[in-house]
Amino acid sequence: MRETRVAAATPLLGQRLPHLLYGADYNPDQWAEDVWPGDVRLMRDAGVNLVSLGIFSWSRIEPREGTFDFGWLDRIMNLLHEGGISVDLATATASPPPWLSHAHPEMLPVTADGVRLWPGGRQHYCPSSPIYRDATKRLVDAIATRYAEHPALVMWHVGNEYACHVAACFCDVSALAFREWLEQRYQTIEGLNSAWGTDFWSQRYSSWDEILPPRRTPTWHNPSQQLDFMRFSSDELLECYEIERRILNARTPGIPVTTNFMRFFKPLDYWKWAEREDIVSDDVYQDPLDPEAGMRSAMAGDLMRSLGHGRPWVLMEQTPNRVNWRDVNAPKAPGQMRLWSLQAVARGADGVMFFQWRQSQSGAEKFHSAMVPHGPASASPTWQEVVRLGQELRGLDAVCGSRIRADVAILLDWESWWGLELPSKPSNLIQQVEQLEAYYRPLFEANVTVDFARPTDDLSGYKLVVAPCLYMVSDAGAANLSAYVEAGGHLLMTFFSGIVDPSERIRLGGHPQPFKRVLGLEVVDWAPLGPKETRGVRFGDGSEASADIWTELIEVQGAEVLARFSDSFLQGRPAVTLNRFGAGTAEYVGTNLERRSLAGVVEAAWKRAGVSPVTEAPAGVEAVRRNVPDGSLLFLLNHGDAAVEVVTTGRIVELDGGNEVVGGRVRLEPMDVVILHQSEVPAPA
Repeated sequence: MRETRVAAATPLLGQRLPHLLYGADYNPDQWAEDVWPGDVRLMRDAGVNLVSLGIFSWSRIEPREGTFDFGWLDRIMNLLHEGGISVDLATATASPPPWLSHAHPEMLPVTADGVRLWPGGRQHYCPSSPIYRDATKRLVDAIATRYAEHPALVMWHVGNEYACHVAACFCDVSALAFREWLEQRYQTIEGLNSAWGTDFWSQRYSSWDEILPPRRTPTWHNPSQQLDFMRFSSDELLECYEIERRILNARTPGIPVTTNFMRFFKPLDYWKWAEREDIVSDDVYQDPLDPEAGMRSAMAGDLMRSLGHGRPWVLMEQTPNRVNWRDVNAPKAPGQMRLWSLQAVARGADGVMFFQWRQSQSGAEKFHSAMVPHGPASASPTWQEVVRLGQELRGLDAVCGSRIRADVAILLDWESWWGLELPSKPSNLIQQVEQLEAYYRPLFEANVTVDFARPTDDLSGYKLVVAPCLYMVSDAGAANLSAYVEAGGHLLMTFFSGIVDPSERIRLGGHPQPFKRVLGLEVVDWAPLGPKETRGVRFGDGSEASADIWTELIEVQGAEVLARFSDSFLQGRPAVTLNRFGAGTAEYVGTNLERRSLAGVVEAAWKRAGVSPVTEAPAGVEAVRRNVPDGSLLFLLNHGDAAVEVVTTGRIVELDGGNEVVGGRVRLEPMDVVILHQSEVPAPA
């Protein structure tokens, strides 16, 4: 039996646009105006209801300083509105016009080597530059004033992919701003000297004026200085965003504001950024040649949902077919764009957008695919998929505003990530995202839904918390994790955690100092491995495993040993332990286990915590549940290359008419997606 309509929840943009968002970046200024009416007709054919407009249009909107040309933008805004297309209007500040940098070359960014980056690309500005900031204020105020009451406007798009090309600037203007940031943080120069440990290598400062950004030096920088510069650089770009957001909020109260993220993007602390966004949005460009692209895009969706504290988010950019910037730009296989788009919806997205609407004829991205290709749209398989997806999304209003429940949280702290990957460590082979993926992967494959969280967040609603390489932790974060376990939570922590405080100072008293009691152990020493070295690990049930990158000399202090090293000088020593602390448990993995064995450790942990998968499904089938007022919507996505059957119940939410529940089973073809409306959400285990 099919279900074609399900009671709708609250749409992301309310009654301004009460549907799943579907569309793309639209750059009409790249085309003659006689192309525009045809674009709007094609948008209607494809089911497009939203376009991001004018992201790189500064030089067209303000061709000379203080002179604005809104005529063309008025015409396209009106044309889109008449065609029923809403607008996510950009502030156009992502790429300064040539006249600005020509008149003020001092606003251009400078690298750590002292090289000034010149115009000719994009993002060519120093985030601290008052010239750039004043110019953006003037532009944004003019745009917001002009279009505040325009009926097509439903959302603001600030900047674009902040820090994608220039994550930090090392010029003298940035140096001054860095000193001001430090003075606000530490108040006194002695406070800074203490935090940075400047007695090492005779780095003690006597005045703020002596401090510089971490420019090129003969050898390693002070890591505390580097860490603070990363904080500062993220904050400076955030202030650029905030300058624009404040103007928009004043001119257009009630119109939501966003800027597009880039998945697990290291330079910006997205936790802080997301707090300033009304709608979290993300750009996801999977590599079709990557066999784990589906896992990685699911992980990105879970992060975006978590950054918004469970609110629906928007897939702001993806490609309909291929990108232009890899060494080999493979196309998406037939059905893959649809699969990954609906995967984003399954993971909490209330919008599916692309870069871009019409494929460019010139410029650096002319080989980047678009919804409308270079050739006739009617002859393009990509266009046919675009139209099909638009038709399907129009039938999914039931999804709008629905939420996802997760019983597992993986901890990700951006500052800890920054600190972990600074040089001069026992091993530079430890990479934060690789460790996150290692622990996310088995949960994804088991269809256990995951949120991401910070150590200081309220974790009481999670049955299991996973902490991969939580290198840096604050006192508050450490206390929060200990209290979580003591109150009955289950913690799975890995090696090289709890090592330093937020100033990058070693926590003395034995490692991991803030977690020794909760873990019931002490790490006496680290024994990192070479690139091709491995060590054996034997579990209590007699099974053997292999490990690489990292080993530790562990002394248990009350913890139960689940696995021991089986060779080298660590033979017989603990490798994996479990400690009961208060009403909960804390498991510790002191090495980098190979995938199969790590999957077993993670599975045992989520089962011990009482976590249940979303549903049982064959390998390669992803299952995610979005809760709606009258039950739930179960998404089943087949990432495999063979047809499979899933044992399930419920009524099919109509997509393309190719699936039915027959005898308690539903068949999924390769890259197929089925959505089932189930009248009740299964009770948590």
